[in-house]
Amino acid sequence: MSAINSINATNLILGAHFSIAKGFHDAVYQAKSYGCNALQMFTKNATTWKERTVTQAEQERFEQAKTDTGIQSIATHTSYLINLASPDPKKHAMSYGALKQEIIRSSALKIPFCVLHPGAHMVSGIDAGLLKISETINRLFSETEEATSRLLLETTAGQGSGLGHTFEQLAEIINRIERKERIGICLDTCHIFAAGYDIRTQETYQQTMNHFDATLGLNLLFVIHINDSKKDLGSRVDRHTHIGKGALGVDAFKHILNDEKLFHVPKLLETAKKEGDIDWDQRNFDLLRSIGPD
Repeated sequence: MSAINSINATNLILGAHFSIAKGFHDAVYQAKSYGCNALQMFTKNATTWKERTVTQAEQERFEQAKTDTGIQSIATHTSYLINLASPDPKKHAMSYGALKQEIIRSSALKIPFCVLHPGAHMVSGIDAGLLKISETINRLFSETEEATSRLLLETTAGQGSGLGHTFEQLAEIINRIERKERIGICLDTCHIFAAGYDIRTQETYQQTMNHFDATLGLNLLFVIHINDSKKDLGSRVDRHTHIGKGALGVDAFKHILNDEKLFHVPKLLETAKKEGDIDWDQRNFDLLRSIGPD
């Protein structure tokens, strides 16, 4: 993946989550309208279990949009209902089915990355939850041999019984994955901060990234969700806010954007779009571009 894109000839691969309300292709054109060279999108309504298939016409329009814009760094985000660690057999089966369909849709659209919240163990305990996640992913990979989208486990804030809020938990899942070429990590700045990883100073940022590299490996980092946090360090509460408007502050994002080891990694906003007359995507993009690499 090149760090130089025809839309924005810098070392910054930047985008946001865009709506598919007017079609998959429209999300790509929305990204281009902001001068972006990356984006994230859903492939279905993320708050329901109802599934859908991708039609050939949708595939063709999506491919045309990618050709028109030059945007290739794209991620999908799975339904928020999916919980691979659920101890409830029915909910686990529904979660598995939803994830399988998501991987199939993402691959049909030739989208390189599919982002997943690992899951919550509920009452089964951490060890049982982590084992169930890895076993389920191994089953998924064995039953989707033709799929091309790489599954990315997202770092979480650790709310409730949520898993994936420590690098060690993610490593434990990945160590059990048989097809490691199909797995990776999506790092969310808000989530890791809420989970207790400080990135506000150059020193603490380097400590956190060194810990990530030693535990998981930077080679597994394929996407970064770039969000400020409404809540404080170690709060274990997942609440995104606009860049520089939260507890992380602008400097944290300077460290990430100017880290040469991360130049090739797409950085995607997941903050509120518009409030009144304010286009927050534009404001956030303008600020990030002003503090990023030339």
